[in-house]
Amino acid sequence: MKRTPFVAIKILVSLGLLCAVTHNLTADALATKSEPIHTDVQQKLSGKIIFSNTPKAINVYQAAELIQGFELNSSKNLYFNAVLDQPLTAYLQELAPELSAEEANKIGNYQFTFSVDGSLVYTENLNLAAGLSAEKSSHKVLTKPLFSEANEDSWGRFLWMRFMHFGGEQAMTEGVHILKIEIRPYVKTADIKIGKIIAAGEISVQVVRPKATEQQIAIQPIQASHDWVISKDSYNKDLIRAMNKKIAEKDFKDISSVVVIKEGALLLEEYFNGSERASLHDPRSVGKSFASTMLGIAIHEGFIQSEKQTLSEFYPLKNYQNYSAQKANVSLKDLMTMTSGFAGDDSDSASAGNEENMYPTSDWVKFTLDLPMQNPTTPAKEWSYFTAGVVVLGDVLQKTVPQGLEAYAGKKLFAPLGITEYQWQYTPQKVANTAGGIRLRALDFAKYGQLYKNGGSWGTQQIIPADWVKASLAKQVARTEQKDGGHYGYLFWNDTIQSGQQSYEVAYASGNGGNKIFIFKDIPLVIVITATAYNKAYGHPQVAQMISDYILPAVLTQTSGGG
Repeated sequence: MKRTPFVAIKILVSLGLLCAVTHNLTADALATKSEPIHTDVQQKLSGKIIFSNTPKAINVYQAAELIQGFELNSSKNLYFNAVLDQPLTAYLQELAPELSAEEANKIGNYQFTFSVDGSLVYTENLNLAAGLSAEKSSHKVLTKPLFSEANEDSWGRFLWMRFMHFGGEQAMTEGVHILKIEIRPYVKTADIKIGKIIAAGEISVQVVRPKATEQQIAIQPIQASHDWVISKDSYNKDLIRAMNKKIAEKDFKDISSVVVIKEGALLLEEYFNGSERASLHDPRSVGKSFASTMLGIAIHEGFIQSEKQTLSEFYPLKNYQNYSAQKANVSLKDLMTMTSGFAGDDSDSASAGNEENMYPTSDWVKFTLDLPMQNPTTPAKEWSYFTAGVVVLGDVLQKTVPQGLEAYAGKKLFAPLGITEYQWQYTPQKVANTAGGIRLRALDFAKYGQLYKNGGSWGTQQIIPADWVKASLAKQVARTEQKDGGHYGYLFWNDTIQSGQQSYEVAYASGNGGNKIFIFKDIPLVIVITATAYNKAYGHPQVAQMISDYILPAVLTQTSGGG
């Protein structure tokens, strides 16, 4: 069944001053040199935020291009343009006169506040790494997307999504609202100093929420499948209907499928937003877990000796840049547990080894092996999410298993599971990409999860060694970004999920957009959720809410519910 509810959210922007402007504005918004504001028009614009659906220099905007009304959907853009009296660095130095421009840029940035109908909803001090130092020192017009069809990797988009997630959605109920955005400078010295407002603007927001139909809410009947026995267990249908309603009405966004396996049988199979049983889903970094799977099989069959083998056993590391003994001693296990010590952190845009720096290069393995170590003289075991290291694991497999990684995975994993429909993405060297992106049907991702739930067996065949499965799902290392006990295994995450009064330990594969394969430790459940909320702040949190508030309480109950 296909579900494609329509969303229409119109944003009407109050721009009385700008609508009266019929001639070109005369300052270059994106100038690389700081110049004084000269014209009367710019004097009036100073300190204001204006809105557009395309990013342009202020001096080339025509009055008709300034946003009067806006329909919010995936194919529309909204940019804000904040016109400042002076570059951010000057404001930061007013707060901390003792600092040089370089020092101020390192410990200061913009603060944004969002108010709805006169009430403060969300405040954020931008991450210190957001924005280039040169821009902070020279630009007097700040232009960023709040949302755009390109889904570019911009802090403006992420800022908007965090505002919507942390109160914006709740504040902007159906109807008309006034949204006000204010920008201030801040510096973080011994304490945080906040400056005066340097730009502000208001928009009138008309929100029309989609109304779910009974067809969209209804639990979808499970068609016969040769792959799965269909469960006869009861569950709370009211909760699943409530979840479906939230998906249809875009409270949970961009969800494409939900599959629940209970005690090895198919209990729930739901598709949304145009997806169906035959759809191949792109779960991004869920594919990393498959690298761990194939490494375990390759070790068991003797093509690789052990996960303790080091990079120096597979590569002439002295032929790469930044050679060190520490790099030579990085093990395959270190790469799987994200504790290699390479100067690579995907959560830090300034990190040399950030995955976004890898993708444009012609050789991803060389990119990785050329990287320096984070602390060249100190063996490092701190956790840091490092996609490039998983690419190297894939390359090691490619070099060592018969006929290469893709053929080996087809023979040793997919064929025994009866998985025939799948697509790999590839590195520039045409190697199956273990950074992520392997596409399968939702039911086949469920097979993969159930394989781990079974301890590596499927039917009468032991596909993955049981001890490898146990090690993969275990709490190998503590995650430094998680202060409440989160851990990481062999390219699997490990957490505790709270649902009602109960806590449940779960290992899971996870990918950008909210894609998950949950393998619960002490209850007989495997849950797959696929989604397309790529690079959106709500992607993972909404899936956590779906699991905690709807799916777990529904399928662990003995009451069938209504409907």
